[in-house]
Amino acid sequence: MPTLGNPKNTIGIIQKYNFMFQKKFGQNFLIDTHVLDKIIRAAEVTKEDCVLEIGPGIGTMTQYLAESAGRVVAVEIDANLIPILEETLADYENVTVLNADILKLDIMELAREYGGGRPLKVVANLPYYITTPIIMTLLEGEAPVDNITVMVQKEVADRMQTGPGSKDYGALSLAVQYYAEPYIVANVPPNCFMPRPAVGSAVIRLRKLPQPPVAVKDAGLMFRLIRASFNQRRKTLLNGLGNAAELPFSREEIAAAIKACGLEPAVRGETLSLGQFAQLADTLAGNV
Repeated sequence: MPTLGNPKNTIGIIQKYNFMFQKKFGQNFLIDTHVLDKIIRAAEVTKEDCVLEIGPGIGTMTQYLAESAGRVVAVEIDANLIPILEETLADYENVTVLNADILKLDIMELAREYGGGRPLKVVANLPYYITTPIIMTLLEGEAPVDNITVMVQKEVADRMQTGPGSKDYGALSLAVQYYAEPYIVANVPPNCFMPRPAVGSAVIRLRKLPQPPVAVKDAGLMFRLIRASFNQRRKTLLNGLGNAAELPFSREEIAAAIKACGLEPAVRGETLSLGQFAQLADTLAGNV
């Protein structure tokens, strides 16, 4: 089977199967071999590894992964792509294709069955509409994951790795940085895909941390505070938290906690670091 990183071969297989791109699945196939090489290098894939690929499409990146990894498990939600994958991956005995929704799969069981329980390396060209749920499922779950190397919308990649004070800084930045160390590997223009997306993309690598970078008594409370503070960005932290129905604290308790953390009364949530949100959560938890 010819290498699919070549646009001519990609067009050939699409025409052969009369494949119609599904907008609901956010399908944009990568057709740039330099970007494919960068992804494989960034993920540090070796013959010792079991790689979980999410959304293999027609198998372009899967072919590259199969050359480098010990085993590849490719999870594809679109049943129309399964016959294509059977052809494009026929030469690779170390690839298993599952027609499934990644958000409904037991990733722990998958790691046990295909990876012998060793940490998985996750590689994906993620559909933009479902990027955050997939990444948070992988980071928050119990499944062993070593690193996650994914193609996402450029704006989302920027959001994941930015710090306090930036316009891109938000709940996603803090959630990702609590679980992982983010690093943007490459920016990828629209002409590297078929069909061309309307926006730029980026490859980001998330190395899962063995321990969160901050200690907090109740991580669930911390993330509720984070979400509430960014739900109303233009408001002060006190107003954002004070207006949040899901928080069991009075306005006076919140004001006292903000002061106890050494913060100004008019401070805004987007200026707080992960450590400061952890301190605020611990202070409020002590008042309950």
